[in-house]
Amino acid sequence: MNKNPVILGTGSYLPENVVTNTDLESRVDTSDEWIRTRSGISERRIADEDQSASDLGVPAARAALEDADVSPGSIDLVVVPTSTPDMAFPSTACAIQDQLGISGAAAFDISAACSGYIYGLSIAHSQIKAGVVENVLLVAPEVYSRVLNWDDRTTCVLFGDGAAAVVLGSSADGSDAGFKSLYIKSDGENRDILTLPSGGSALPLTPESVEKGEHLLSMDGRAVYRIAVRRMRSSALKVLHRADMKSEDIDWVICHQANTRIIDSVRKRLKMPKKKMIVNLDKYGNTSAASIGIALDEARRDGRVSSGDTVMFVAFGGGLTWGAAIVTLP
Repeated sequence: MNKNPVILGTGSYLPENVVTNTDLESRVDTSDEWIRTRSGISERRIADEDQSASDLGVPAARAALEDADVSPGSIDLVVVPTSTPDMAFPSTACAIQDQLGISGAAAFDISAACSGYIYGLSIAHSQIKAGVVENVLLVAPEVYSRVLNWDDRTTCVLFGDGAAAVVLGSSADGSDAGFKSLYIKSDGENRDILTLPSGGSALPLTPESVEKGEHLLSMDGRAVYRIAVRRMRSSALKVLHRADMKSEDIDWVICHQANTRIIDSVRKRLKMPKKKMIVNLDKYGNTSAASIGIALDEARRDGRVSSGDTVMFVAFGGGLTWGAAIVTLP
């Protein structure tokens, strides 16, 4: 019997260390004005040296489980979208599973960069709807501060660390809550414009690759901007069409928090009013797969987003990957 997957609870975690644009002025050739005018970012959170992705993910997961009133023992699947895992293997999902005491559940990581949250939602939705599992814990932790070139002002000022989590299960019969549509895509032909080159089998991590900086993030910002706007717009239109909905049917829009100019360009192309856009990029920077989940959790906890609201998620990331989802909250 097909089930109707719904979001039961959300959680997030941000490291305590706040790094402002002014703080970065002493570290790299930049200024507060330069960063704000080009990205909309004022500050970001940076993990402590002893904090890994799983260390950020666990408190976010605990908050989501508490919000959903679901015990760790009731989780059947742990999905962790991250591009900054604890290590190549075992998976960060297994580390989080162990720290939460979730015994016997399946657990795995997925790699879709900044689109990881929507990719994870798609996987969780499919597993629940097919009746394979009852409850899924999706945790998106990112520690980008470890893979940034802190001498490159075009990238190091854009990213921050953080984690988001969501618990998904089934709705009661007759409920209008749940996913109205989902859409995920990728384009490997443009994979080179946003990469973390070394550390895999194609380019192992060696002293030589480290000396060349190949273990750090590399991005063609102009190319990313151009393609991101187009793909995020098309993704949003696709899920609206699949759900047989119009933009005015959407209560809130949460785009991947990468750049306010990208978000505003997407908003204008969708003819969405600013009041419907949830943006927290100024406080946290680009937290990759965690960004949509952090914004959703923050908006739910401060009362902006409430039960019965219909929310659109739209993301774009390295791969290249992109996607969107429309969900009504129970």
